[in-house]
Amino acid sequence: MSLSILIVEDEPSIAETLLYACQAEQMRAQHVGLGQHALEMLRKQSFDMVILDIGLPDMTGFEVCKQLRRFCHTPVLFLTARNHEVDRILGLEIGADDYVTKPFSPREVVARIKAIQRRLHPEAEQTVAGFQLDEHANRIYYQQQLLQLTRYEFLLLKTLISQPHRVFSRAALMDTVWQLAEDSMERTVDTHVKTLRSKLREVSLVQNLPATEWIVTHRGMGYSLLP
Repeated sequence: MSLSILIVEDEPSIAETLLYACQAEQMRAQHVGLGQHALEMLRKQSFDMVILDIGLPDMTGFEVCKQLRRFCHTPVLFLTARNHEVDRILGLEIGADDYVTKPFSPREVVARIKAIQRRLHPEAEQTVAGFQLDEHANRIYYQQQLLQLTRYEFLLLKTLISQPHRVFSRAALMDTVWQLAEDSMERTVDTHVKTLRSKLREVSLVQNLPATEWIVTHRGMGYSLLP
């Protein structure tokens, strides 16, 4: 599931930029302009991250963070025009997870969100051989290049990455990947393995890498990621 982000920022242009940056990374972002509205939302629903401006019209971001910490532990990334060390220290001491000073690059904010999530949930990201699985964003990278995968290609490759070297029978893959699909047959596994291999070869070709067959066929048994 993609990350859910609450953006608390009173400047519309900054809020729009952050919304666009988050949505471009498949994050579900919502925006409010007042600290009190943010606290009301956070009491009603859960978020994976709060991007919190310190200079809000109704209350400071510091106060919002203090009140937030009384009822939940959602990670907080502060945005501020201040660049004083005492402010950064205060923000971290009252429960913020990171701090970005304006003006900032939207890419930097997204990178910091991902870094916080990796730090808090290291099990959500797995690296095997040339593959990197990011479960929070439902993405898989091969040789640091994002793979453009269909839903079932993603689930199939994710299953193989989760237990490298294990030989999965077609029946086991059907039960794991296609458990909610109707009228699927084991031949579907073979078809999706073929398309995955093709996409991996394309990346190897573009990057001038050896055309390694990472998905191995075990005749009469099934498939594994590595031999």
